[in-house]
Amino acid sequence: MHPMRIVSLLPSATDMIADLGLMDSLVGVSEDCNWPPEVASKPVVARSRVALSGLTSAQIDEIVMASKSESHSLYAVDAQLMSELQPDLVITQDLCEVCAVSSGDLSTACPIGVEVFSMNPRSFEDVVESVIALAERLGVRQRGVEVAQNMRDKVQEVTKAVAGHDRPRVFVAEWTDPPYGSGHWLPEMVEAAGGANVLSRPGEYSFATTWETVLAEKPELIVLAACGFSLQQSLERMPDLQLPVRTVVVDGDAHFSRPAPRIADGIRQLAHLIHPDAVPDPGLPHAELPLAMPSPA
Repeated sequence: MHPMRIVSLLPSATDMIADLGLMDSLVGVSEDCNWPPEVASKPVVARSRVALSGLTSAQIDEIVMASKSESHSLYAVDAQLMSELQPDLVITQDLCEVCAVSSGDLSTACPIGVEVFSMNPRSFEDVVESVIALAERLGVRQRGVEVAQNMRDKVQEVTKAVAGHDRPRVFVAEWTDPPYGSGHWLPEMVEAAGGANVLSRPGEYSFATTWETVLAEKPELIVLAACGFSLQQSLERMPDLQLPVRTVVVDGDAHFSRPAPRIADGIRQLAHLIHPDAVPDPGLPHAELPLAMPSPA
């Protein structure tokens, strides 16, 4: 039996494969797979069709909306490289065509007969279960159970620490221009961290809104967790955003929008931002934006 050859077109699956100790089986990735650092040495099988560097948040949103309405994929899969790598398993998703290659993109790019494994978690528990499901498919179920338990333990520790505290109103933005209300597992992250999530509901898709609508909800904390952006990328794109509410920018890509084990660390970070006295700082990158001064009456 040769060791399994895996192509991961999904950053969250690549995170999981690393946590499961199977990086040696990973023979190809998408250009968005950026963790752990050694993933940089893997062949890139899928690339974004759009060079995002230098574009503003509003311009990126426009491109994404246009490609959605025309049903164009944002990703190009290298069919030639795919056939050279001879994978046994290709991992993809159908949850969000913006975030990664979807299984529809693979119909022409996959060598005949290759198994496609699609992951589509919608809730925090789905993310935890998806770790176990992937581990089982890769023949390391027990390791998956351990990674999943570690996620649950981290969250349980947080929920215990914030139990009985007030729940400040928190808005998490998955994009800034326009602001997007958070979807999927993010509202649950806020609740687990001891906040009252405003404007969005668990398991639903994120949606465009306006800062006026957000501020009308009277949030006490706004967290900017831009989907797919590191802290640095986010800060580069919002130099002039000033809101009259405490606003914190985080690494959305690593700890919030990517349905992988590190969202448990994101919950810990949220809990520290909401309840600094109850939950110690986990040391993840974040930056406070300057407050907008109230306009003179």
